[in-house]
Amino acid sequence: QVQLVESGGGLVQTGGSLRLSCAASGRTFSPYTTGWFRQVPGKEREFVAAITFRGDITYYADSVKSRFTISRDNAENAVYLQMTSLNPEDTAVYYCAADKFGRLTPTTRAYDYWGQGTQVTVSS
Repeated sequence: QVQLVESGGGLVQTGGSLRLSCAASGRTFSPYTTGWFRQVPGKEREFVAAITFRGDITYYADSVKSRFTISRDNAENAVYLQMTSLNPEDTAVYYCAADKFGRLTPTTRAYDYWGQGTQVTVSS
């Protein structure tokens, strides 16, 4: 079992920045990919970004390209999402997820482990 815990969410004004963290514990499988997703009430969970185990390949949703940066520190078993130029459309609960098969994919069902989510609210 792998446990993922997100942190770093909060309230920020339009144009501001936040850095989300995803800490993994328990039995981790290497190599694995990690994705960030977000969800607002009444909508499906939406892919945000993903990163390979080595961190050499990243993939972003068009809506966050040039604004968000995903990275990882395997020594810390952590994945980060640096968010800049935030706008109210970025408001959501953000989840990190891990795919033990090491796939780089935006498909929600491909991921095996999920965190509990952290709330990001961007005010205008």
